[in-house]
Amino acid sequence: MDKERQLTRWEGYVDWRNKPALRGRHGGMLAASFVLVVEILENLAFLANASNLVLYLSQYMHFSPSKAANNVTNFMGTAFLLALLGGFLSDAFFTTYHIYLTSAVIEFLGLIVLTVQARSPSLKPPACDRANLNIPCQEVYGAKAAMLFIGLYLVALGVGGIKGSLPVHGAEQFDESTPLGRKQRSTFFNYFVFCLSCGGLIAVTFVVWIEDNKGWQWGFGFATISIFLSIPIFLAGSATYRNKIPSGSPLTTIFKVLVAATLNCCTSRSQSNAVASMATSPSSPTPKGKEAEEENSKTREPTQTATESLKFLNKAVVDKPVHNTLDCTVQQVEDVKIVLKLLPIFACTIILNCCLAQLSTFSVEQAATMNTKLGSLKVPPASLPIFPVTFIMILAPLYDHFIIPFARKATKSEMGITHLQRIGIGLVLSIIAMAIAALVEVKRKSVATNSGLLDSEQPLPITFFWIALQYLFLGSADLFTLAGLLEFFFTEAPTSMRSLATSLSWASLAMGYYLSSVIVSIVNNVTSYSKHKPWLSGSNINHFHLERFYWLMCVLSALNFLHYLLWATRYKYRSTRAH
Repeated sequence: MDKERQLTRWEGYVDWRNKPALRGRHGGMLAASFVLVVEILENLAFLANASNLVLYLSQYMHFSPSKAANNVTNFMGTAFLLALLGGFLSDAFFTTYHIYLTSAVIEFLGLIVLTVQARSPSLKPPACDRANLNIPCQEVYGAKAAMLFIGLYLVALGVGGIKGSLPVHGAEQFDESTPLGRKQRSTFFNYFVFCLSCGGLIAVTFVVWIEDNKGWQWGFGFATISIFLSIPIFLAGSATYRNKIPSGSPLTTIFKVLVAATLNCCTSRSQSNAVASMATSPSSPTPKGKEAEEENSKTREPTQTATESLKFLNKAVVDKPVHNTLDCTVQQVEDVKIVLKLLPIFACTIILNCCLAQLSTFSVEQAATMNTKLGSLKVPPASLPIFPVTFIMILAPLYDHFIIPFARKATKSEMGITHLQRIGIGLVLSIIAMAIAALVEVKRKSVATNSGLLDSEQPLPITFFWIALQYLFLGSADLFTLAGLLEFFFTEAPTSMRSLATSLSWASLAMGYYLSSVIVSIVNNVTSYSKHKPWLSGSNINHFHLERFYWLMCVLSALNFLHYLLWATRYKYRSTRAH
């Protein structure tokens, strides 16, 4: 009877009431579908403001174009970087279920602050006319600036927690021990990006139109309602979720292995001692408090002996450690090796995300100078992401239902297209996108010069559809890379570190946004030493040398792809199932 009861349980998982999760009752596609619906609302709330924020900061808070762009990239970067915090807390102390709910409430509070400020003229700097050079616009400062940044960074904290927990929560609903479960999980990641794009589509069309035509208080208000609605919808799926039991701090394990390996390398211990230890199973004596964790990980992770890769770390396993707290098992050492092997792939995607950062900064400002009329309809510049978002929504189902099945038959493998191949396709598309962006900017500036509108606020006689080309290629790159990264990190990471490892996908976005700010500053500093003006400085964007900046990004992206190939061709998947 006990054996039968044990077989019906999901080992290492509990339901929302902290009782053992049961097979047939918890997990599966139904549970994951609640996550997909919530992702639409969550990303709608986030992108509704992020896509248009550069114009809000420049037009209403009176930041210069470069400063507004840097503030947006810093905000976006912080939001995605904080996903690491959400992932860490999900692995170490709380379930992904609790982290999502807490983070959604924090984002809700931040949006309320921004809505109140946008609604009240007394909480914003005085309105001004940028065309009137005799009366300079006053940049937001003091308590008003504090309110702005408190609201923004509360939103960033909430978004970070959500990004670090929600995709992992959905992916954990599937049984990875069966081919069907693994295929469903792959489908989930594709549709997670699809739903992310659905939220983005509503954000960059309907909400942006509201912000431009009805006022920012309505835009922030719509985002506030959206994130609020996501909470009861997420709670509605509580009875179907299976939640992974937190297994302690993954950072502690990583730090312990690194310190133990370093100290043991420095101490004069016999090599046979380490080798003998290595032959043992991972079930070395552990403190009583961690017995459940070790037993839990053994049920899900195959027993391993020490591998030859990153051999230095093998020294962490000895019979007599320097201190009891530095007692490491072979399994812990192998887990740390896996995480370290993921880091080069993570690093190679940062430049791509640096390119993506341009979609919410300079590209929006470019489009604002162009003819954005579509027949009788005037399209807001911040709605340009509609092109990549729509393309992703078309491509994601095609990819899952046609391309992948065909690739599986052609390659006779479970995956069809490997995660690393998918990421590589995204990197190539980003190179093409930057080259197109540079060529389009050359054309846009030539039109401005020939029309005598370099210093004019009037729209240039060139359609904004030209800018849509770079959006299209970068959007496609985002689909291939983001979905590939999320599934790659989730699949390859040790079970006890999955949330943290999957959060690296968002941390890569963060690093890309931060690097974008750094590159802009470096480019301006380096180019200002000559008699010419800095590339990314001037009274308006028509005086920028944006095409040179885009060519620079194109070259950096090409070099980064070569760097990626070096690591991707050497990477060995943890499981042959990845092939």
